[in-house]
Amino acid sequence: MRPPAIIRTNSQFKKAYPNLQKGDVVSCVLNLKPFEEFIFTDLVDRGVLLFPSAISQIASRSKCFQAHLLGDLMVPGTRVINGKADLIRAMDDYLQEGTGPVITKKDRADCGLGINKWRDCEDLFNNVSLSSNPPWPFVLQPFIPDATDIRVVWVGSHHREAYWRKNRAGFRNNLHFGGESGPFELSDREAEICQKAMDRAKFPFAHMDLLMTENGEVFLSEISLFGGTRGAQIDSVECSRLKKLVEEEFLDQFVGTSLPGTEQGSI
Repeated sequence: MRPPAIIRTNSQFKKAYPNLQKGDVVSCVLNLKPFEEFIFTDLVDRGVLLFPSAISQIASRSKCFQAHLLGDLMVPGTRVINGKADLIRAMDDYLQEGTGPVITKKDRADCGLGINKWRDCEDLFNNVSLSSNPPWPFVLQPFIPDATDIRVVWVGSHHREAYWRKNRAGFRNNLHFGGESGPFELSDREAEICQKAMDRAKFPFAHMDLLMTENGEVFLSEISLFGGTRGAQIDSVECSRLKKLVEEEFLDQFVGTSLPGTEQGSI
């Protein structure tokens, strides 16, 4: 019985993948294409341990998976739309609830580039039904006017901070497109939402976006393993260092070796 193998890079992983077994550790973010993500299922089924966890890596990639996994923490009415039938059902529900403007989020788009605002579901339906290439799947949710956008940077037990973001020229609050920011003190309730999201999706560290309504309700918007630090007190270099520290703390529990075909000295 060999000691567990510790895989630290994607190049090592590609060589070692056929021989990985229960108790081995893959400690890197896997560079997989969307059609290769079945590999996560195979690794978990074999008992291979991943850091970050398989579920967090998939959730970080896919906004639709986030909505399936963490929808109970998001704006009520958030749902994944896989086709016209889903959209028609959503239209019926939203009409009965009196929902007006809505937001769509393209599944694998970042930096606010995949977010669109529609006057109502009928406008959205007219657009996608006439499109020759509808953007399935996507996340649909009611638009919350005048909400405060809060970015949270949470790195294990080593660092936690939050700051608000606002774009006075539009509803996209991304700082790369004209937004401004300022420090924000998380309440116990807001911290609890962040902790629930990280626990449910097994994130060892996260960049999270929260939405706070005018009456004080708070909802999770998105979560990712990685994100910019523009507007934060911590810079990207220090943030990366602390994430690496969390990784080393995870690996401290293992005594590893190298598998045949992987580089030596990788543990």
